Amino acid sequence: MREFLTTAHGDIPLPVFLPDATLGVVRSLDSVDLENSQVQAVVMNVFHLMQKPGSHTLQALGGLHKMSGWNRPILSDSGGFQAYSLIRSNPKSGSISDSGLRFKPEGSGREYQLTPEKSIQLQLAYGADILVCLDDCTHVDSSPEEQEESVARTIKWAKRCKTEFDRSIKDRKSERIRPLLFGVIQGGGSFELRKRCADELLQIGFDGFGYGGWPLDNKYKLLTEMLQACRDYIPREYPMHALGVGHRDSIASCARMGYAMFDCALPTRDARTGRLYMWSEDPAVTNCDPSSKWHDTLYIDDEKNIKTDGPISPYCDCLTCTRYSVGYLRHLHKCGETLFYRLATLHNLRFMTMLMETMSRVLKAEKA
Repeated sequence: MREFLTTAHGDIPLPVFLPDATLGVVRSLDSVDLENSQVQAVVMNVFHLMQKPGSHTLQALGGLHKMSGWNRPILSDSGGFQAYSLIRSNPKSGSISDSGLRFKPEGSGREYQLTPEKSIQLQLAYGADILVCLDDCTHVDSSPEEQEESVARTIKWAKRCKTEFDRSIKDRKSERIRPLLFGVIQGGGSFELRKRCADELLQIGFDGFGYGGWPLDNKYKLLTEMLQACRDYIPREYPMHALGVGHRDSIASCARMGYAMFDCALPTRDARTGRLYMWSEDPAVTNCDPSSKWHDTLYIDDEKNIKTDGPISPYCDCLTCTRYSVGYLRHLHKCGETLFYRLATLHNLRFMTMLMETMSRVLKAEKA
């Protein structure tokens, strides 16, 4: 597996966890907080950003990096998953066709159109370092006919995205380091369709690939065999992004399969709701073995935390753990103080970046 990705805003060490900064912000944190948590890159979402604050405002504010004060790499999500969530759950809100997406968000008086070409144009205009092709997402349990259609459309859109990307890059020859473009492998629960999609995307040619669609089954268990198969379909010199994978055990498992990139709103959402991540073993020595209990969760509202005069985790070096007690955090949460959201999010994100550092060490040791 590659050790890093090179972008115009710096190298990204692999493996890496990218927090979701969907609308240009990781909730409750600023860019300095992210840097202090050792976050290497973030994910922002074109589907949402084209609506709020809108493309004209974004460009007036200097693009994603300048607007958010974030000087490290940004991966821009194309919006395929969000379109799936919106349109497939409520067909009246829009439509998906071979030409692209049409959607009208709830409460909006305007209809939006997103084609493969426009998705690439927007991602480049916003200044993203890693672009993701527009794809047609499905649920793993969708019918075979829907999966066939999804794969065919994802391949067609990927070709159009690559053509538009290549055309646009030719006009940006002055850039020392060009953005990267990732294709997304769809196919639901069919190994045959996943293989077909992967083979076609390899023929088109991308800098990396993402595992598309739901990574969990209907019992919320990781689709281990399918994730492993998709990683095996792609040569190891290409980085693979396990899109939407964010549970601690799932990340450790996927990293061992060879996945290099992860993103999910789970760690930051857990933080805001009082679920704080803990190391049960020293991250400097643990192997994050699935058979061992190497992590745990502290529920801040538990009464046993009222007078706890110690950190969330003695192994964590974040601002929250080095300066504040669990008892104080519980007090903040019970009072409804917004400071709790910042301190809790800082901690959970530092746990995730420490997990990446730990998995890098573990993978090197296992390879040796």
